[in-house]
Parts: sequence; structure tokens; C-alpha cells
Amino acid sequence: MSPDADRALELLGRQPYGRLSLSMHALPFVVPTRHIVVDGTVMARLPGGFGYAGAGDGSVIAYEADNFGGREEGEENVWSVQCIGTARVFTPGPAQLELFGPAPRAADNAPFIPEYLCIAPQFIRFHHLEGVPARQAAHAS
Repeated sequence: MSPDADRALELLGRQPYGRLSLSMHALPFVVPTRHIVVDGTVMARLPGGFGYAGAGDGSVIAYEADNFGGREEGEENVWSVQCIGTARVFTPGPAQLELFGPAPRAADNAPFIPEYLCIAPQFIRFHHLEGVPARQAAHAS
């Protein structure tokens, strides 16, 4: 793996959530997911009961995470990591479940039932921007 790919996976491992892009019924779809990085593999926990894991199993998917919204005042570097690879449904072991941490209580007003996909990245893209001031939230009156 290249130094950029190693750096990208290290940054990805720092962020708990990202976006899984897959195809459902031949249409693109994005799912917010919890992820961990273990030995160069991206493992994602997503809400079950919606068909996402089944749609992703055996398919080429994209996974993206960034630090756009989680920066401190004065931090002006932003990054985005995108991984593309074939996804597979898997059952996490106890050590992986501990890394994922507690699951949400609900997803779209239904009890959260986790499903898991792992992605062995075949293509990793790292984007880094410098000098991007953090925005202050503006309130409308």
C-alpha cells in the first residue's frame, strides 16, 4: 500500500462515521454508517431491515468519510478519504464489536438492528485542503 493510502486509512480510522454509496435497484444510494478500520479493511455497521447490506454484498461500493464538520475553531485543514472496493456481508467478532461501540437505539423510528459489510479497498483517494476556515453557525431571526 502506498504512503498516501496508509495515511488515508489512518485518518479514516479517526472518524467514527461516514457514508456508504451503493446501488439499489440500479439507482445510486447513500447510507450514513459507523465504521472501523482493521488491518487495512473498512468494516461498516449499517441499519438492518432496509436491504442495504444485501444490496452491497458482492457489489463494488464506495465509502467516504471526512473531517468537514468536526473541526475546532482555528483548524484550517480539511480532508476526505474515499475507498472503493467489493463489499461482503460479515459477522463481527467480539473484538470488532468492541471497536464499533454501542449501536444506536433506533433508525428511522424502528429499533436499530445492525448489519455489517466489510470492504477491502482496491482504490483509495485522499484529498487534503489547507486554509479552509471553520464556519460559525449562523442563526436566522
